Amino acid sequence: MRRVTIPVDLWFWRLDVPAAAVLSAEEEARAARFVYAEDAARFRAARAGLRLVLAEHLGQAAAALRFAYGPEGKPALPGGPAFNLSHSGDWAALAVTARARIGIDIEAQRRVEPEVAARFFSAAEQAALAALAPADWQEGFFQIWTRKEAFVKALGQGLRRPLDSFDVTLGAAARLARLAEGGEAAWILENLALGAGYSGALAVETHGEAVKIRLRQGALPLR
Repeated sequence: MRRVTIPVDLWFWRLDVPAAAVLSAEEEARAARFVYAEDAARFRAARAGLRLVLAEHLGQAAAALRFAYGPEGKPALPGGPAFNLSHSGDWAALAVTARARIGIDIEAQRRVEPEVAARFFSAAEQAALAALAPADWQEGFFQIWTRKEAFVKALGQGLRRPLDSFDVTLGAAARLARLAEGGEAAWILENLALGAGYSGALAVETHGEAVKIRLRQGALPLR
């Protein structure tokens, strides 16, 4: 029997360019609530890029897309495809697939106090971080953080999911190592190489199927 492959498209774009005028009134209202104009501009650029990519995928007008929102605010399109958006610093990232729960997270690295890891990470993850040289600690922290965030975003549970209720690996081989309720083998984690100062991860619910990642316009390579 031929193994089924789940295609996943990854898109990346910069946020320091003017956004297309395709946002809904609700999205514009959200942008207007930001305290800083720079944050509002980045939000608009991220959501405009999301709409443009999905509109091309569906053959519809970007401004005409209507999103439904889950209990934790995760947007979805009735009838698909599944997608997840993340943005940090000057970059946005979007993962799109036809038939799997999916999550993506990118983070611009910044100074983090060890207490943050102690608060949110599992005992196994804290031990892995503690074994790193001090110069590698920050990168290790964001490697774990983005993998955990990508998984939580794929679930759509937001803060209802305790971050210490599951383990992810540290290092080049990304993996969901433990789930409190079991079923970790149903998921694939991928590390994203985003260049100096950035970390990223992708989570896909595969149930043992293979994933084929397709890097689209503006995309950066996987590590």
